[in-house]
Amino acid sequence: MTAAENVCYTLINVPMDSEPPSEISLKNDLEKGDVKSKTEALKKVIIMILNGEKLPGLLMTIIRFVLPLQDHTIKKLLLVFWEIVPKTTPDGRLLHEMILVCDAYRKDLQHPNEFIRGSTLRFLCKLKEAELLEPLMPAIRACLEHRHSYVRRNAVLAIYTIYRNFEHLIPDAPELIHDFLVNEKDASCKRNAFMMLIHADQDRALDYLSTCIDQVQTFGDILQLVIVELIYKVCHANPSERARFIRCIYNLLQSSSPAVKYEAAGTLVTLSSAPTAIKAAAQCYIDLIIKESDNNVKLIVLDRLIELKEHPAHERVLQDLVMDILRVLSTPDLEVRKKTLQLALDLVSSRNVEELVIVLKKEVIKTNNVTEHEDTDKYRQLLVRTLHSCSVRFPDMAANVIPVLMEFLSDNNEAAAADVLEFVREAIQRFDNLRMLIVEKMLEVFHAIKSVKIYRGALWILGEYCSTKEDIQSVMTEVRRSLGEIPIVESEIKKEAGELKPEEEITVGPVQKLVTEMGTYATQSALSSSRPAKKEEERPPLRGFLLDGDFFVAASLATTLTKIALRYVALVQEKKKQNSFVAEAMLLMATILHLGKSSLPKKPITDDDVDRISLCLKVLSECSPLMNDIFNKECRQSLSHMLSAKLEEEKLSQKKESEKRNVTVQPDDPISFMQLTAKNEMNCKEDQFQLSLLAAMGNTQRKEAADPLASKLNKVTQLTGFSDPVYAEAYVHVNQYDIVLDVLVVNQTSDTLQNCTLELATLGDLKLVEKPSPLTLAPHDFANIKANVKVASTENGIIFGNIVYDVSGAASDRNCVVLSDIHIDIMDYIQPATCTDAEFRQMWAEFEWENKVTVNTNIVDLNDYLQHILKSTNMKCLTPEKALSGYCGFMAANLYARSIFGEDALANVSIEKPIQQGPEAPVTGHIRIRAKSQGMALSLGDKINLSQKKTSI
Repeated sequence: MTAAENVCYTLINVPMDSEPPSEISLKNDLEKGDVKSKTEALKKVIIMILNGEKLPGLLMTIIRFVLPLQDHTIKKLLLVFWEIVPKTTPDGRLLHEMILVCDAYRKDLQHPNEFIRGSTLRFLCKLKEAELLEPLMPAIRACLEHRHSYVRRNAVLAIYTIYRNFEHLIPDAPELIHDFLVNEKDASCKRNAFMMLIHADQDRALDYLSTCIDQVQTFGDILQLVIVELIYKVCHANPSERARFIRCIYNLLQSSSPAVKYEAAGTLVTLSSAPTAIKAAAQCYIDLIIKESDNNVKLIVLDRLIELKEHPAHERVLQDLVMDILRVLSTPDLEVRKKTLQLALDLVSSRNVEELVIVLKKEVIKTNNVTEHEDTDKYRQLLVRTLHSCSVRFPDMAANVIPVLMEFLSDNNEAAAADVLEFVREAIQRFDNLRMLIVEKMLEVFHAIKSVKIYRGALWILGEYCSTKEDIQSVMTEVRRSLGEIPIVESEIKKEAGELKPEEEITVGPVQKLVTEMGTYATQSALSSSRPAKKEEERPPLRGFLLDGDFFVAASLATTLTKIALRYVALVQEKKKQNSFVAEAMLLMATILHLGKSSLPKKPITDDDVDRISLCLKVLSECSPLMNDIFNKECRQSLSHMLSAKLEEEKLSQKKESEKRNVTVQPDDPISFMQLTAKNEMNCKEDQFQLSLLAAMGNTQRKEAADPLASKLNKVTQLTGFSDPVYAEAYVHVNQYDIVLDVLVVNQTSDTLQNCTLELATLGDLKLVEKPSPLTLAPHDFANIKANVKVASTENGIIFGNIVYDVSGAASDRNCVVLSDIHIDIMDYIQPATCTDAEFRQMWAEFEWENKVTVNTNIVDLNDYLQHILKSTNMKCLTPEKALSGYCGFMAANLYARSIFGEDALANVSIEKPIQQGPEAPVTGHIRIRAKSQGMALSLGDKINLSQKKTSI
């Protein structure tokens, strides 16, 4: 093990700007200076020794002039000095001077000040020389009986480390500590002593725990945590002990400490799969989520609940706790609410769906009354989608949900209203029995719709599903009301000229029924006086849209009027009524066409909209059976096909999920007996404490590691050439937000290299956490230097730098070796993700950075090229597989991914196969990438450019 890899106990910040002092000046300060100058000199000595300097001449000076001082700062610095100073001769024998040091520390262990005693005991934990520790053993034992807990707990730590390293110095340590534990009252001392017994003599620890197992709840939380760890380890190693300790774990679920509750619940789940145990643990997790204020804690504990749900046997237990899980919705954080709703939706069953819908309806009504929070609109959207999913899975619930949701069609938030509209469209198509209810509610809220997009959708639904004479007439009445006085052009010109006085106008409309919060009806007068306010506010909604120049809604209206007119003609036998209704519909279309051609709207009508309205006029004038079929049957069939394809895809994805979760055992699968299984084969029985420790250290073993090609060697980057005086190579370890560079530096010369420093700099959103400290390399010696880099966003980062060093004895300037650049791959931070079409379109419109990549590949098949791009960019294809199936000369697909920093990346692949160039012609086209940040868009473009040239395998 190299010096740079030795276990480090004390971190020292080293200012690098000062010139290293000479040994003579340091000696002078240590001998003759005051306490302040001795302190500074001692600090400089420590830094120089850490940098590899050997200062044997100062050892005796420090023993004679610094060691006797009673100043606390100097005593603390001396502990660091004795930790790092070489204590042996080159042949491995202890230096004679150390006997004096040993005597000084024996006196410090008997010092009346508890801080000096305690810090000295901590220092002894770091000593690795048995000859130095042997004379101090009686004094260390005596410290176990000191009046102050700081001394006692450090004495326990000292005994534990000495017992672990040199058992012969204190062979009776477990017995000594067990007796100490029985009589000890301080929580921190008991915790340290118990921890030692766990690692040194587990049987004694279990004996102690057996004597006080009923009092565990009264212990401090630090001791309770250690007890949980012991029980887990014992039961993990010896499952027959479970029955003995499971009651203790149940009791610890009631602990006052959230940390103890969390660990106890996690341990209980691993020790027992009984429904009562799972229920108790899940209940504990839910209480933690509700009571803890930190959102990060809530998300972590929610993840544990989601993990529990993944186990098929546990899912049934959690289904009974859905109502408890929904209590988490009281948290204002959107991410927590999102995960909670998703979990509740996964667990919902026919037994609890009714209760779930009641809670969600209450939450929706709450969001209607709260507007100040910025996430309210997004939360409402989440609730609408959850209710949508519930109604699709459990059709009986749709009748309860629809009336509540229809109120939101008039909402100011277009996104939530669009989700409601999508739900209503699906419900009216699927559930024939609800059509009357939906049409009635739609007519009630129609006049209040504020968004043109929602208005268009509502018009389509009314035109498609109004089947009775009364409903058709109601739709016409609502349209006339929404359009205002016609002809539009003449009335607007009169209004401008002042012939119509707005303050004298009185309009008569139908009485609107309003429902109060109490559930009673409140009526509103049918007579409403128009005030001389702004003209825009006086206008009915549809008239306002048209005067703003939005004529796409006029095309939608023309289609709706044509559908209801054709249906009215089929329903009513009287020729006069038929002609009257058709004429009214044609008049509305004609007046809209007239308005579009005039100069009144802000934007003139487009040719496409003119063509559509003209076509509808022609259809109504001819009333042919073929057109009747196209307008009234084909439209509905195409919607039906789309919804059934969507449902099929959802069922397929659910089936894949359930197949993943169902553990299938094949007839020839080997049976694993725990007693006969090697430790490295116990896949489902890993030590959770060990795994969490590895994860914290960034040593998590990824699944890909099973592939021999994905070994560490693939991530080694050569930084210098083999002929350079200093050879360097780096292993790049990416661990979420950190990059650890493990750099191997080899001195290839016959000289000693002093102050050998790795100087690094970064480009992009990377930040170097600390400057690596200088090393001294002997001839042909090598060392490992570790450097940490923080990552702030998803960009292709570059790390570059050089190695500088001095040659021992040479008079020349510092030498420098320039290193090759290390490129950090963006793919380590990008993960596939899903979003709805509406969200994709919204983000596509919002994101300002676009990168257009031209397809340049030798792959000849469109589908193969798409799969190759998905594999090399970690993106997910949002376009359904059904839409991509079959073969034609072109393909368009939407891709989406999200980085671990929450950044979104969108891509649209538009590719074609140039048939005229023959079957072997490569794919051509473009990929457009959009992202919020420039770095993300450019980095993804670079990645595609690099990878698309590879051949299809």
